[in-house]
Amino acid sequence: MNLSDTEQKFILHWGEMGTRWGVNRTVAQIHALLFLAQHPMTAEDIADTLGVARSNVSNSLKELQSWRLVRVSHVLGDRRDHFLALQDVWEIFRTILEERKRREIDPTLSVLRECAIEGEQDQQLDGAVLARMQVALDFLEMFSTTFHDYQHLPPATLQRMLKMGGKVARFIGPPGKDKP
Repeated sequence: MNLSDTEQKFILHWGEMGTRWGVNRTVAQIHALLFLAQHPMTAEDIADTLGVARSNVSNSLKELQSWRLVRVSHVLGDRRDHFLALQDVWEIFRTILEERKRREIDPTLSVLRECAIEGEQDQQLDGAVLARMQVALDFLEMFSTTFHDYQHLPPATLQRMLKMGGKVARFIGPPGKDKP
């Protein structure tokens, strides 16, 4: 696949953006390539197009599949796996949020809940420290509950909510007036 200058720029930037979010550059670039691709691509096509090692492509595709951002497709008469990326940006965003919550927030919530229970019995733990742990737990519980509430809203509803964001903020009041 020959990439235009604009496609190359998009893919390179997606890779840079990925590294800022803690994602391997090649994983992010492969995701960008598959997002732009008009047809499913084989691992060999991906390796040739991006100029990366086939083994790196294979590992990156496994990572993207574990994030549910890429799926395998088959083409009649071709025994090779072909790969497709999610094409709906709302679905991509939702999937990334779900996976990050599952991988990062949920385990943290479990540990914070354990700390809250154990902290009540820990005679060596200062009350102020336990209170800060509880604040962190409360914050993540609130985030998790809100995420669950919004998780299955249709994209059109989410889009309307995001467009309302500034209006809601102005309605609620200026920043700093109402601190939790």
